[in-house]
Amino acid sequence: MASFLYFCDIKPKIMSEIYDFYNNGAEIGRLERGLGIVEFHRTMEILARYIDGGKVIYDIGGGIGMYAAWLAKKGNEVHLIELAENAVEYAKANMMQDCQFIAETGNALQVNRPDESADVVLLMGPQYHLRDREDRMQSLREAFRVLKKGGLLVAAGISKFSSMTWALSVYGEKKNENLMEFLDDPVFLNMIKGEMTTGDHIRPKEYPKFIAESYFTTSDEMKSEIAEAGFMVEKAIAVEGCIWFTPHLTEKWEDEASRERLLDIVRITESEPEMMGMSPHFLVVARK
Repeated sequence: MASFLYFCDIKPKIMSEIYDFYNNGAEIGRLERGLGIVEFHRTMEILARYIDGGKVIYDIGGGIGMYAAWLAKKGNEVHLIELAENAVEYAKANMMQDCQFIAETGNALQVNRPDESADVVLLMGPQYHLRDREDRMQSLREAFRVLKKGGLLVAAGISKFSSMTWALSVYGEKKNENLMEFLDDPVFLNMIKGEMTTGDHIRPKEYPKFIAESYFTTSDEMKSEIAEAGFMVEKAIAVEGCIWFTPHLTEKWEDEASRERLLDIVRITESEPEMMGMSPHFLVVARK
């Protein structure tokens, strides 16, 4: 799930950090390795419940076009709208061998599309990179504007507990002869305390490969903001759910029988409020 921010940010340092992160290829291959494979599989599974063919879809903040290509192959008219020029160029060069979709740079806070022109709007990144609440609301208002009456919104969020649960899952493990003891580092600990209390993810300079400046949240908060923008919220759905910290997840995922058992667990628990915060990502589904 890619980033999207607007061009004329009054906070140029933040804009530059997020823009550079994605323009330098952060999304290339991410959904094809590690936990990204689970995220991609589950996101497609959830989207397929709501989207078949013949729809006009605006994939706002769609990164390199992984979801845009998949949706285009299903017979939809897909518009990939993404800030990072290099991500757009990558989508054009690498994601259209067996499908076609529109790919262009654009702005989540001022979408260059007519009123009520889309059947579906995907916000698979903007809401967790817009730290200012008014910016998040403006992104949602733009989605509302371009959607047809009855149109579908799917917005992605990152749990405010995601870094904390990840750090706990590896605490004391050895990787390449190094102990994974991030929680013992005051810099890392200060970062996750901020995420858990305010939702603000501020990437420390000591961890340049971490996701860029973000806003981590809860499904309840995201549902509230979406409802405030005028949408009828249907539900929140955990993406990776509680299975992501399974020991030897990659090995188990490659085994078909084990993978199905894991998917059964996450499907059964995907809308349990008590489990939602354990999932790194969640989707909120709503209608205009």
